[in-house]
Amino acid sequence: MLNHFRGPSRQARFFTAYARVAVLIVSGSFAASAQTLSPAEAQKIVDRLDRLESENQRLSREIAELKKELAARAAPDPPPQEAQSQPPVEERLEVQEARTAELDQKKIESSQKFPVQLTGMLLFNTFVNGRSAGSSLPDPVIASATSGPQFAGATLRQTVLGLKFSGPQLPGGGNVSGSVYMDFFAGTNQPANNLFRLRVATVDLNWKNTTISVGQDKPIIAPREPMSLAEVGVSPLTAAGNLWLWQPQARIEQRFTLTDRSQIRAQAGVYESSESSISVPGEYASSVAAWRPAYQGRVEYSYSTGVKRFEIAPGFSAAASHVLGQSVDSRVASIDWLIRPASLYDFSGAWFIGKDFAGMGSLRQGFTILAADRVIPVHGYGGWGQLTLNPSQRWSLHFFAGEEDDRARDLLGNGISGNVIYGANAIWKLAPNVLTAFEVSQARTNYLLSGLRLNNHYDLALAYLF
Repeated sequence: MLNHFRGPSRQARFFTAYARVAVLIVSGSFAASAQTLSPAEAQKIVDRLDRLESENQRLSREIAELKKELAARAAPDPPPQEAQSQPPVEERLEVQEARTAELDQKKIESSQKFPVQLTGMLLFNTFVNGRSAGSSLPDPVIASATSGPQFAGATLRQTVLGLKFSGPQLPGGGNVSGSVYMDFFAGTNQPANNLFRLRVATVDLNWKNTTISVGQDKPIIAPREPMSLAEVGVSPLTAAGNLWLWQPQARIEQRFTLTDRSQIRAQAGVYESSESSISVPGEYASSVAAWRPAYQGRVEYSYSTGVKRFEIAPGFSAAASHVLGQSVDSRVASIDWLIRPASLYDFSGAWFIGKDFAGMGSLRQGFTILAADRVIPVHGYGGWGQLTLNPSQRWSLHFFAGEEDDRARDLLGNGISGNVIYGANAIWKLAPNVLTAFEVSQARTNYLLSGLRLNNHYDLALAYLF
């Protein structure tokens, strides 16, 4: 608006200047005719005419600039540089059609019209077990007290199918997400009896610093586990320091940012321990409460800079087993960690100590029934560690070991006082989503009466990730 009104005022000044010049000329002519001017008066008139001429030139330049400005406003705007650099419409349409076709291949239609993604792993294992495997399972977790024939086989039972979904927005800027993973590890090892089984599943209500989760997962105090393509039907190092049993639970997580590199995650919740997994004499089985709540908590401190990362998390679990009308306390203190000083290698693991922790997936010796039906908890400890090496983007090497040690004086008969598993595997990435792996491990199980038993395990795996 200011530019719009500036033009007429300049023109007015231009014409005013010309009028003044004309008046002076006329006045000069009239004065010259009336009398003869002195030299001083004549010089004043000349100086004034010079000033008027300078002002006239300045006004002429302003008028020229004003004309250019008005002409620029009248011209159409040039197309944006971004639009000029875009490819032709036909090419952009072809790219868009290709993207749409790709999305159609990934999409799974849901009744609520929210995105659902299919994921999982088609896993083929061929394996050889030693004479103390104790069964035809592809991944025995202990060495049997009795020897049998050497066993070899192949299986697709450890194939995992999963669905991941993201749901609607929540009040307060949150959102809903979740996942469910299943395999074919239920039933027997016969090809005609590989039953579908739920592994883990969660529904998460997420906000910036808070997450509320319900579902089925590992114990809250034991979220980590070693890397293996040989032991997938049950977690690696089961009964050798890894508390793994997937059970229903509800938990809440609160995150606290300390600096731009460090954070604290506090987790608390209720985990349903599986008391039915505890080994008891048959005549007492009906007196055992099958499920019991375990109140668990875990606090993780993490620090990262670039590829370097350090995590450490203490935890606790408190529950009680009910058998023969008695309550047997279950108490566990734990700690887990991840140390990654460089991208080439890292060290992870966990350790725990306590009593009556069989309901979370350890050796099946949570409590012992003594004479006169007196029940005592079995005390023990366990833990595992894994060193991972990444010599290249295609290769990774994993060296692992785990142990569970149950107090001998809390056991009866031929109970297991200790179980150790150690081994290594090499995983080669044939393609971005195709892996092959070779693993060798040994279980060393110590029985009160039978002594030490060993079992070797060899596995060759091929996995297709989708």
